[in-house]
Amino acid sequence: MDLIIEGIIKAFQILLALDPEVLGITALSLKVSGSATFISLFIGISTGTVVALNDFPGKRLIISLINTGMSLPPVVVGLLVTIFLWRNGPLGYFEILYTPTAIIIAQTVIATPIITGISLAAMQNLPANLRLQILALGASRLQMVWILIKEARLPLLAAVMAGFGGVISEVGASIMVGGNIKGYSRVLTTATVMETGKGNFDIAIALSVILLLLAFLINAVLTHIQQRQRPR
Repeated sequence: MDLIIEGIIKAFQILLALDPEVLGITALSLKVSGSATFISLFIGISTGTVVALNDFPGKRLIISLINTGMSLPPVVVGLLVTIFLWRNGPLGYFEILYTPTAIIIAQTVIATPIITGISLAAMQNLPANLRLQILALGASRLQMVWILIKEARLPLLAAVMAGFGGVISEVGASIMVGGNIKGYSRVLTTATVMETGKGNFDIAIALSVILLLLAFLINAVLTHIQQRQRPR
């Protein structure tokens, strides 16, 4: 218990001291996970909407694959991305393995199925005749899709929170594709693992507290937006 208390005190000491290394790690974590979530948001909502609003052969199989992807193990994602980005791999020419860009790619692969699955469920949960009513009022198909997305905005915000939460706390893929390089590709989760392995539990706890605070603040903002828009 004393170790945990010491870690919490250490966390606030680091925050108050504005330690450049920790601030850099925190900023990179936010940048990487924020970028991955933004990319996944565009891909996930688009894909979920297309699948939900169209009937085609194999739709149930596609939905099953999306739902399976929602529980995709990060280490498996890390392995696949590493193989693709390896110097002899299909994308090795770009030489982005062990860079923040590689972490963004891996986290995007992790977050996209989560956002897609929740978006798909949100769109399917809308009234079946709502599309016909919108089109009957003279809206174009593009306008109809935009209105449906606005109607499903509350669960879609939940999708954003789930996607961001899944990547900001991810560690396996980030280590595998980022290399945990000091001052370059080290994020809060990988730094925590490293400090734990070195026996620096106070610093590891401090980094964990910072990670929790960061996740809480981001989700608090998103929750405020979601609840403010909730129908009364």
